[in-house]
Parts: sequence; structure tokens; C-alpha cells
Amino acid sequence: MFSLKGTTALVVGIANEQSIAYGCAQALRAQGADLAITYLNDKAEPHVRPLAEALGAEIIMPLEVRDAAQMDALFAEVAARWGKLDTLVHSIAFCPKDDLHGRVIDCSAEGFTLAMDVSVHSFLRMIRRAEPLMSEGGACMTVTFYGSEKVVEHYNVMGPVKAALESVTRYAAAELGAKGISVHALSPGPLKTRAASGIAEFDALLDAAAARAPTHALATIDDVGAYCAFLASREARNVTGGVHAIDGGYSIIG
Repeated sequence: MFSLKGTTALVVGIANEQSIAYGCAQALRAQGADLAITYLNDKAEPHVRPLAEALGAEIIMPLEVRDAAQMDALFAEVAARWGKLDTLVHSIAFCPKDDLHGRVIDCSAEGFTLAMDVSVHSFLRMIRRAEPLMSEGGACMTVTFYGSEKVVEHYNVMGPVKAALESVTRYAAAELGAKGISVHALSPGPLKTRAASGIAEFDALLDAAAARAPTHALATIDDVGAYCAFLASREARNVTGGVHAIDGGYSIIG
């Protein structure tokens, strides 16, 4: 139905082949998009570079989102090589373990600030740099979770953090809509990713989610990738500002 041939996409957040970001990169590439892919640091590079190379990524660079120089260098390379950017996928989140595993009311100011900076404000920093490269429109996407709107046991402070991310998505969509730039939050149900493994009792959460969802099946990174690729297409140009549940109906069950 749609093609992404001739478009460019920057995907941030691949840690391994189980990452949501990897599912998105696979789907974007399958539809014809040219890719730029980042890795966190030297330790992560051996896990990410082979995946990026297998997808034919034209740009493979480090990105620690708290490092402004690295972010500037990444977007400068995108501008130099392509002169534009059509799709941005932001799939990163972080919270210090002690703050993540404790009560929300006990979260330290430092931990809360760091979680908000890496998980939320980094999305805004990327959108701001992407905006001038999207002169003919584009799509910016991030990844959220149902724990933003309902209390999910053991999700703790990441619930408020994801709620902020979803609000940022709506405001950015309103501000950029006139330029043809859409902004989205992809909201899969529980997925077995490396990032999610840091949440206490996560295996139990996976089992409960599968039992609760109307389809009785967890979402996969391929499911998320397919939705991401559609939102990156011209056919989805009048869709923006939403939190898109990709969860087998998990979030509709009370």
C-alpha cells in the first residue's frame, strides 16, 4: 500500500536484536527507507554495529543523548549526507536502579531529573535538531507504555516519566503540525527487551499481560515496527499527536 523508498530515517535506541528500535529499523528498511542508526557507547557498539550493517545503514554513529556534541555531530552528518530527514525514531529510557525499584514518593531528585532528561527531554532535543531537516514534512516517534496512565505494579517512577513523554508528544504535534511534521508515541504492551528486564517481577507482568489481552498474545517488535513504518509514510500524514496502543487490546481491559 505504501513505500518509503527515497526517504531517510534516524533510529535511536537499538541495544540488540530484541530492541523495539530494531523492530522499527527493520520495518522502515523493508519499506525502502535509508537508515541512520546509533549506538550508546564503545561497549554497545559490537552489539549494534553488525545489526546496522546487516540493514545497510548508511550512517552508524555513537550517541549518548546527554552529550550535546555527539548529538550535534550526528545531525550534522545526517544533513551532510542526505540534506534532509524524513523519520526520527526515539526509543530510549533510563532511570537509576535504586530509584526505579523504590516507591515513587521516595525517588531522589537526582534520579527523577536524570530519568526525565534521558527519557523525555532528549526527545525534544532530537526533534529540535530534526525540524530544519524536515522542510517537506516528516514524522517523529517515541515509545511509551500503559503505565503512564494506570498504575502498573513495579513500573514505579517510569509511569510519571512516560506520562510526561506522552504530553510532550501532544504539544510537539500541535506546534509542528503546520509544517507537516507529525509526532507520535508508540505504546506496545509489555515486551521482553533488555530495558524492560530492569523492572522487578517483569516475567510475571508478561504472563499477566498475555492472559489479559483480548488476543491473548503479547505484541512483538515486528508489530511495533509495522506500525512505525506506516506512520512514517505519506499515507499517514494527517495522523499526529496520538498515543498508539499496539498491545493486543491489553490497554482496553479494565
